[in-house]
Amino acid sequence: MKPKIKICGLTRKEDVLFLNQFPVDYIGFVFYPRSPRYVGENIDQLLGCVRVGIKKVGVFVNPNYEEVKKALDIGIDLIQLHGEETVEFAQKIGLTRVIKAFRVKDKIEPEKVLPWKKAYAILTDTFVKGIPGGTGQTFNWSLAKILVDQGYKVFLAGGLNPENVKEAILTVCPYAIDLSSGIEASPGIKDHQKIKKLFAQLI
Repeated sequence: MKPKIKICGLTRKEDVLFLNQFPVDYIGFVFYPRSPRYVGENIDQLLGCVRVGIKKVGVFVNPNYEEVKKALDIGIDLIQLHGEETVEFAQKIGLTRVIKAFRVKDKIEPEKVLPWKKAYAILTDTFVKGIPGGTGQTFNWSLAKILVDQGYKVFLAGGLNPENVKEAILTVCPYAIDLSSGIEASPGIKDHQKIKKLFAQLI
């Protein structure tokens, strides 16, 4: 089964409109102010450009409930939690609307993932100290495969690009792949040629 495709870190209308031409399943908008891909006040305009059928994901790092609720109220479909959020906090949002990110260093700790079994999905990303996501670095994909084999719905992130995405899919068999820096010219600015190259690999 082909994985679903999530493109994250959108900040420009022209990039959203360009992605609408391709079989994208999820588009991610970063609501974390310290990120170079922070969407800021552009969010309303960008949400209005997303093609019908693409799920809109809001990416947060240790938010409060009011921030998340505001995002849901303006049209965000799913909440991706990239910090130290608790399951209790996610339950307040609704676990089935939450993608919980785990930053992977040199091992997977299934006991930490288990409480999130009923979440919409688990996302595995590369651990880099002080950077919650968008690192451009890969990790040992066989660690993500452990979660796939245990029945988790896994979004694979971390340094994916047009050159390595096929190998990543073959290694992990993820539910979805998640790309950001690997298809950028600079943080928040998507490279349309790299996007074309990506979908040439996937279609």
